[in-house]
Amino acid sequence: MTDLLWLVIVLPLFGSVFLHFFGRRLGEPVAGWVATLAMAGSFVVAFGAALPFFRGTGENLQVVLWEWMPAVGATFELTWDPLAALMTLIVTGVGSLIHLYSIGYMSGDERFSRFFVYLNLFAASMLTLVLAGNYAMLFLGWELVGLCSYLLISFWFTKPSAAAAGKKAFVVNRIGDFGFMVGLMLIFTSFGTLSYAGIFERAPEVLDTGVATAIGLLLLVGAIGKSAQIPLYVWLPDAMEGPTPVSALIHAATMVTAGVYVVARSAPIYQLAPFAAGTVATIGALTALWAASIALAQNDIKKVLAYSTISQLGYMFLGVGAAAYVAGVFHLMTHAFFKALLFLGAGSVIHGMADEQDMRKMGGLARHMPITAITMGVATLAIAGIPPFSGFWSKDEILGVAFEAGGWFVVLWVVGVVTAMLTAFYMTRQFVMVFLGEPRWDEGVHPHESPRTMTVPLLVLALLAFGGGFVNTPWRTGLEHFLEPAFEGVAVAQPPKELSTFFLLGGVSVVAGVLGIVAAYLAYRRPAEAWRRFQESLGAPWRWWEQAYRVDDLYGALVVAPGKALAERAAFSFDLRIVDGAVNGVAWVVRRVGTALRPLQTGFVRNYGVVFVAGTVAVVAWLLVVGRGI
Repeated sequence: MTDLLWLVIVLPLFGSVFLHFFGRRLGEPVAGWVATLAMAGSFVVAFGAALPFFRGTGENLQVVLWEWMPAVGATFELTWDPLAALMTLIVTGVGSLIHLYSIGYMSGDERFSRFFVYLNLFAASMLTLVLAGNYAMLFLGWELVGLCSYLLISFWFTKPSAAAAGKKAFVVNRIGDFGFMVGLMLIFTSFGTLSYAGIFERAPEVLDTGVATAIGLLLLVGAIGKSAQIPLYVWLPDAMEGPTPVSALIHAATMVTAGVYVVARSAPIYQLAPFAAGTVATIGALTALWAASIALAQNDIKKVLAYSTISQLGYMFLGVGAAAYVAGVFHLMTHAFFKALLFLGAGSVIHGMADEQDMRKMGGLARHMPITAITMGVATLAIAGIPPFSGFWSKDEILGVAFEAGGWFVVLWVVGVVTAMLTAFYMTRQFVMVFLGEPRWDEGVHPHESPRTMTVPLLVLALLAFGGGFVNTPWRTGLEHFLEPAFEGVAVAQPPKELSTFFLLGGVSVVAGVLGIVAAYLAYRRPAEAWRRFQESLGAPWRWWEQAYRVDDLYGALVVAPGKALAERAAFSFDLRIVDGAVNGVAWVVRRVGTALRPLQTGFVRNYGVVFVAGTVAVVAWLLVVGRGI
């Protein structure tokens, strides 16, 4: 199947192009099924190509498709190792379920087929990034996912808020991408190539600690933008303006996981740069705590999940920064399951509640939407880190590695445990406010369960969110062995091997999660007036969390307002007076010269004859004078 690996990218790409030209003719729901089958086909090809890795007989491959930029060692080549295989299966598998869900969710939208054009293109772009065999091809996919996120976040562009959110995502990511490009330039300067094979094998002999640190930090700048970490996380909450399946695809299977993937793929470089790796871990831990605290006070069902994603990505950065590449990728996988389930479940709630997203206007939905309630309950327990759900195994492996590393990483472990308690609190708060208690919805709203095209993906993802963590436990390290060939030659940090330490650390994490669940349930199972008083009793901290620490206002004052003022000055002062003045000045000079010369062009032959004779006389006179002089 590796000979057909190119189909993994081509199938969704072809689906996007095909639907661009013929989607409106096919109409609803056929256009959606075409896009879904294209994604499912990619999953089948990827699964077949990955089977040797599951059997333990696979080999790392480079599949060269065609020459692209040989001068910089950049060809269209696909890398196929266990890391690429796992990421591909996540993108195509979870992506297929999101495509299927979208058929029901987007039903009735006047741009139904256009939505699937963008969705297929998004998946093809992410697959290009994941399967790239060099940094140039990776950067191509990197920029394409940025473009697709803009198209999908602002899909309902007639809403000013959606249009603004798309632009915000695009601009913020450009900031991170600038650092990423400088990092790639430094890589090419150091190695003379952008090919993985020419970089990773020679990294220890080519790079000193300083250059490796510079490259690692510059790549981190790009990863911070794509994966929404401090300080470039502000675009992701606004991205909720797009359709809910877009949120699920961005948060679970595509764009925001790209930063984690790049750090893991660049492990040979980060191994030579301990400071850069420690910075990755520190930013991840701080982002996890920061975003979790904001999620505590959000009332929009999707905003809670947006800040939750930022926080969970922080755990992944903590893992890969601590050289626990297997643990970081493991949490990326389990997060794809339960976060896709949470977003699709939220979409089901919004669908059944006539587009209502304010949790204060919900309550008691479990009786009306049992499948959505049960599946979101599974996802809530998974993200809260309650065993045996998948999130427990992956999150606790990251925390175990941080504790085992000692020193500064023990502080990050404490931050991770506190974040786990906050995560359990805000997710339980969401579940109770949405599904339990008395109804608080507006008059005329009639909640109902979603159609099968939406509930079937929920059920599949619920199974994965429950059992997906069993692929890597202290007793059966299946994923660790699976990924081992991808990190050959790299020192991968391991969690504590002693069972007593594992049970102690796991017990601390579980107790933190249970405390968060119990506290949220006791606070929010009461009538709305009671939990509103609880929130008010917290005073200023709650208001800060509710306003997301007013970081957007800070950016508005420090960056946006000065930028607008500078743009206005450039447009109405420099451009009008200097640029337009220079252009208009040249035109004025030409016009005045033309006016002065205009009398010479009378159109009368006699005038031209007089000038001709005068000129002739002048020439003859000059020749006579010159001749006498000789």
